[in-house]
Formats: sequence, C-alpha cells, structure tokens
Amino acid sequence: MSILVENVSKSFGNQIALENVSFQVNSGEVAGFIGPNGAGKSTMMKIICTLLTPDTGSVKVNGTDISVCPLEIKRKLGYLPENNPLYPDMYVREYLLFVGGLYRLGRDRGRRVDEIIGVTGLAPEMHKKIGLLSKGYRQRVGLAQAILHDPDVLILDEPTSGLDPNQLVGIRNLISELGKEKTVILSTHIMQEVEAICRRVIILNKGRIVADELAHEIGSRIATTFRTIVVEFQEDPPEDIFYQVEGIDIVRKLKNGTLLVQTIGDDDIRARLFKTAVSHNLVILSMHQKEKKLEDVFRELTR
Repeated sequence: MSILVENVSKSFGNQIALENVSFQVNSGEVAGFIGPNGAGKSTMMKIICTLLTPDTGSVKVNGTDISVCPLEIKRKLGYLPENNPLYPDMYVREYLLFVGGLYRLGRDRGRRVDEIIGVTGLAPEMHKKIGLLSKGYRQRVGLAQAILHDPDVLILDEPTSGLDPNQLVGIRNLISELGKEKTVILSTHIMQEVEAICRRVIILNKGRIVADELAHEIGSRIATTFRTIVVEFQEDPPEDIFYQVEGIDIVRKLKNGTLLVQTIGDDDIRARLFKTAVSHNLVILSMHQKEKKLEDVFRELTR
C-alpha cells in the first residue's frame, strides 16, 4: 500500500495552501510531515483522506485515485485529525464500539475494541466518559479509533499532542510497530519524535516541499550554512575577544567557563579559535562541534 501525490495545488480564495506538491510514501514507511504553522500540512492530509478536493493534481492510494473511489479509500484509511473531535458524553468503550459499528466490524467488534484498548493503554479509563478524560487520554482515544478497523494507511496529525513523557514512549513504539506493515504519515512539531520514529522526512514550507529525504541523510545532503562549536575553558573567558576571529558570527555564554560559538559560513574555525585562546593565556579543557540536527535543517529551510 502506497500513497502517490503528484502536482497537487490547493487555494482558499487568494490564499495558496499548496503549490505543485509531489511525493510518495511506500508501505512499511513512517514519513514525518513537518513544517511551520500554516505550511499546508493539515490541508495535504485532508486531501489524502478525501476530505478536501485538490484544485489541480492527483492523489492515489495503492493505485486508486481518490477522486474516483473516495469511499473505498476511506475504508483503507485511519485518520487522526489535529483537533481530534470526539463525543464527550459517550464512555470510552461505548464510543469505540460505536466506531466499530460504523466500520461494520461485525461479530468481532467487541474483541477488536478490547484489543485496541489494551494496545493504546486505555484500560484504566475505559469506563469513563470521554469528556472527563485528560487531554492525553483523549488523544489515545483518537488514535484508537484511527487504528480500530486495521487500516492499510494511517494519517496522523499531531498524534502525541498532550501526552506525558511515559505516554509518548508508548505511542511512539506503537506507531513504529504499525509502520512495519502500514503506510504512515504523521505531522508533528517535535523534531525528536521525527528522528526517533520516522524513516522519511518531508518538510513543507509555504505550500511547497523544500526537502524529501531519508531521516538519517537529511543533515548531510543539505548544505550546511553554519557550524556550532561548544568550548569549555578552565576559567571564565571574555566573550568579546572571539569576535575578532574571522568567521565567527555569534558568541554566547552557556555557563561559567563555557561558550557557544556559531560561524557565519561552513568554514572550520576551530584552529583559529584555539590560537586566539592561547594568545590570551586561556586554557581550553574541551572543544566539540555540535552535530547538525533535524531542528537545524528545519530552521535553515523554513526561516
């Protein structure tokens, strides 16, 4: 099962939400769909789920165009929207049984509901009304309804919003397991989450895709425009002397005796920095260059 998006554009009046967006996500892939607020992520997800119609372009799920058989596409999809609409007056298990009925799960509905309650950690709250649940547990209910019918494709918009650190680990592990057999697209603002569970990273900015890379390669394939170096000294150094070093843009004190230095370009200035420290009788205890993280790449491409 795969998702193929080709040259999709979508506007709302004079506002362009998506412009010639193309990408593909294959079965067994978890793709992180990231971008600033208003970049068009939720719009693209709603189009894949047949909730919005693109102005131009096409979307195919396992070879089937969403405009030709939207109902068939919906049967294959599990969708967790950003606002996670639920029925607050229904009990958790009651609600999931109701959703199972909509998907016509038949005689196995009760067994499947109990299985999903266990998988998503809802057992302690299953007899409570949804309106009385914490935000984290309501998010789990939303995820439970998205995977209840065992869909081939999962579209998850901010799936870990409101979860505490322990809940985060559980849901991340669940998404990783689901991604071994299903096609998963998830939107999130948490870069560590993308690095932890996503094989692919798709970065959207102002309605256009600015990066579509394997997660472990995205930092090396995109040109570095600065370096960040952390230097620990034996004594607290004066910051101003390092602005004299060619190529240094920012000098910031992290704590007593430790400076963070950021360069203007990709030039390696560590030797010059070391010489400057020696000329001022400063003893360097350690110096290391911070690895470029997804967060740095994200800032570069969406600034």
